[in-house]
Amino acid sequence: MSDNFERFKKCAVDVLSVEDSLIVPDATFESLDADSLDLVELVMALEEEFDVNVEEEELEGVTTIQGAFSLVESKL
Repeated sequence: MSDNFERFKKCAVDVLSVEDSLIVPDATFESLDADSLDLVELVMALEEEFDVNVEEEELEGVTTIQGAFSLVESKL
């Protein structure tokens, strides 16, 4: 796995309080029991970690770890 995914994964584990093994590309935020507040906190953590800015509109339809990671990577 890439260094960027490992950084992404660390943020997700910290913010969502889930096991590291659950942060896989096809995991959905619903399956991780992440609510909208969790997702806002995750976006803020990712913005800080990767020094990017994610607009709220860009999050429409992002339901999986892979979707969120791809969005972050597109900003790098």
